[in-house]
Amino acid sequence: MPSQPVRSVRRTVRVAAPAHVVYGMLADAPRWPVLLPSYVHVERMDFDGAGETLLAWEFQDGRVRSSRLRRTLRPQAHRVDFEQDDPAWPGDTVAGSWSVEPDGAERSLVTLWQQTPNAPANASAGPDGLDADAAGRLARLREAAERWDRLDELLLAFEERMRVEGPAELVYDFLYRVEDWPELLPHVDGSSVREDRPGTQVVVLDTGAAGAGPAAGPDGGTAGFETVRLCFPHAGRIVFKETAPPAPLTAHSGEWSLVPDESGLTVVCAHRVLLGEESLEAALGAGALPVDARRQVRERLGRESRQTLRLAKWHAESPVRRLRQGRGGSRR
Repeated sequence: MPSQPVRSVRRTVRVAAPAHVVYGMLADAPRWPVLLPSYVHVERMDFDGAGETLLAWEFQDGRVRSSRLRRTLRPQAHRVDFEQDDPAWPGDTVAGSWSVEPDGAERSLVTLWQQTPNAPANASAGPDGLDADAAGRLARLREAAERWDRLDELLLAFEERMRVEGPAELVYDFLYRVEDWPELLPHVDGSSVREDRPGTQVVVLDTGAAGAGPAAGPDGGTAGFETVRLCFPHAGRIVFKETAPPAPLTAHSGEWSLVPDESGLTVVCAHRVLLGEESLEAALGAGALPVDARRQVRERLGRESRQTLRLAKWHAESPVRRLRQGRGGSRR
């Protein structure tokens, strides 16, 4: 049986950021969801200081794709070697490397090389698909890296917490059944959910005036925003990312997590946000600064998270209260 031909592509772009900054973004894979648009979530499975295994989920062409990456980090050379397996196409492995060379004090040359067998079942493995994939990844990396000197102003991370004295299963059930939220949450007017495979949801939420501020539609009415959610029931986690967040956000990802203890649990909603400089004034008015956007986004997302957490708490604690009341009544 003849061996399959190997397809490869090598592309280089010039980036207006120092080499160590660009390499740092490539090496820090768990931050990709808030820096690189296609990534929903990246989980580091193991790391020995040089080699690591990652599970990555990307949203492309309306579908969520998961893959496993084995990477070797070479910080002195500003290079990352990788092999990426796509479970949807067993045996179709993309191998390659990222390399970053200084091009002056604050500029870099970034090269992505990758190759794969020409598996007929996977059209993206062809030379045109591979080249387009490389070009797209380089363009997204360049866009993120060239904000390097302003990231401290543009990145925002925070969380809301609530104590719940009830079963974790009921809290998780409430968070998972997002199709019921329009009847329960004041900032959600409607929802649609597509679950192509268990635990992977593509959700569109319609938010209205109760969402206030940047979340509202251009006419002050409802606006539908698409969110990808990865649900891990055994770990008590739901990871989410908005695919096209409203201005002034460029990226918004986060996670619902349940932290049990001896007497109940704490429910945490964590948010990671990247603000878009180009949309600040359009979203918030003339003269708007990142600090204004940080305050408004923090207030809105915090308020919506607390509303959801309160309903989750009520959903979990109500059966417990009824059970206690019933037991009390039987003793009288």
